[in-house]
Amino acid sequence: MTATDEPVLTHTAGRAGYLTLNRPGALNALTHAMVRRIDEVLTAWEHDPAVETVVLTGAGERGLCAGGDIRAIHDDARDANGVASAAFWRDEYRLNARIARYPKPYVAVMDGIVMGGGVGVSAHAGVRIVTERSRIAMPETGIGFVPDVGGTYLLCLAPGQLGTHLALTGTPVQAGDAQLCGLADHFVPSEYLPQLVEDLAHAPVREVLAWHVRQAPPAALDGQRSWIDSCYAADTVEEIVDRLLAHGEPAAKEAAETLLAKSPTALKVTLAALRRARHLGSLERVLDQEYRVSCAALTTPDLVEGIRAQVIDKDRNPRWSPPTLAEVTDAGVDRFFTPLGERELGLAPDSTEEVAW
Repeated sequence: MTATDEPVLTHTAGRAGYLTLNRPGALNALTHAMVRRIDEVLTAWEHDPAVETVVLTGAGERGLCAGGDIRAIHDDARDANGVASAAFWRDEYRLNARIARYPKPYVAVMDGIVMGGGVGVSAHAGVRIVTERSRIAMPETGIGFVPDVGGTYLLCLAPGQLGTHLALTGTPVQAGDAQLCGLADHFVPSEYLPQLVEDLAHAPVREVLAWHVRQAPPAALDGQRSWIDSCYAADTVEEIVDRLLAHGEPAAKEAAETLLAKSPTALKVTLAALRRARHLGSLERVLDQEYRVSCAALTTPDLVEGIRAQVIDKDRNPRWSPPTLAEVTDAGVDRFFTPLGERELGLAPDSTEEVAW
């Protein structure tokens, strides 16, 4: 493997250190080795006084990162009891927390597709840049999984019920909506990105942003807040679907139809995870919760089946188990939140305490 074939490219120039996710053929999907490499480089740069700013970009023209390598997760969950996936998530979630607390400016260029694990390495950054090409999503319920990498933390902080809508439906958002929902900070037209990235080697982040940031296009979701806030405030997924179908707004009906195609178990666990996250406080406590949920998902059929249908066989016809919302019991949801004992992620010292919600 040549240097340019490495899945994470790194170099320094001037005052900046540059990280480039380099699997463009796989839309820069994260592997365990990539997560470990990013963490290793962040450690080196944290203690290098010559590196004042860290810049994250993705190779290719399609996007920053489409998420984790879900083909590998599928095979591991199906054939090897999920041990490798649990180890991957342990390091990935720790990296997500580290990015959020990184002591130097960490600039994430969220151009193009940014989904799942891609959100985890970018949306916790101190400086989050989107473009007119940005498409940001947490689409996990469509593969029988639940938003992770701190996604439930970010989405529970979005205004009103916007985060609930995005988490349950997996709807991608563009630049203006990403800013509205708290997933991004600054809009920069994509044509300015090469110059912005170069300028970060020579000037402080604040100055570079002043040169390149522009007004984002209007947020489409802002005009849909009425039906989103009223429908998604319901206590259960079943009631959310009923409200969406009864509302009369075509977009609400479309959202209901989207939900009814997702994993019923994933929907119910996602709603519970979001509601619990609101009371957990810190990102670290939410990541500890997400690790429990993710590990539990490895032992249920929907994750393997969802990835099979969407990515492996691509028949887009998952056979969920249970197949309906009514058949997903409260006990079936609660098991996802069962403490893991010695296997806890343990980012927050008090994370094993139960939180009333």
